[in-house]
Amino acid sequence: MKISAEQIKALRQKTGAGVLNCQKALEEAQGDLEAAAKILREKGMVKAAGRSGREARDGVVDLYSHGEGRLGVMIEVSTETDFVARTPEFRKFAHEMALQVAATSPRWVSPDDVPEEILEQQRSASREAALAEGKPENVVERIVEGKLEKFLSEVCLMNQPYVRDEDRKVSEVMQDLILATGENVSIRRFERWELGEAQD
Repeated sequence: MKISAEQIKALRQKTGAGVLNCQKALEEAQGDLEAAAKILREKGMVKAAGRSGREARDGVVDLYSHGEGRLGVMIEVSTETDFVARTPEFRKFAHEMALQVAATSPRWVSPDDVPEEILEQQRSASREAALAEGKPENVVERIVEGKLEKFLSEVCLMNQPYVRDEDRKVSEVMQDLILATGENVSIRRFERWELGEAQD
């Protein structure tokens, strides 16, 4: 199938991938832009995973304030070098993540940060509810895992749907940045404050 320059350009704007990678993905997807973007994301996840072990000691702390100062977020996003930390793409990502935290109130960065006792409480409550509804034993565990996955997509920043494109997770948006910069990127921590909220 013949892929046009316009199709390649559209895919590049959508994903930030190189010309040849865009052309190959479009050929593989028979010209379907969404399918090609998915192919690039999946290939990118493999590359991004290879960078995840590299130390990210540079970065930026971004501040976001909303509602005339009624809500505020501070987030630390790290990368490997000051050069990448100063790029507009990196700074935009950090700001977008602060906005994400403001909008969605996650409690943890990733599932690895969730205390085991919280996970066990969720599993136990889901299991009891499924059994009380009379669900067969053989499907209870699937229900428990499904509810746990839903819980993690609400409380873990990396598992949340991205506020600007709910078809994508925050982790996928970060992987795009890792591919674009060629450096490991991580969200180290965040705090969210809302006027009048109860303190722990």
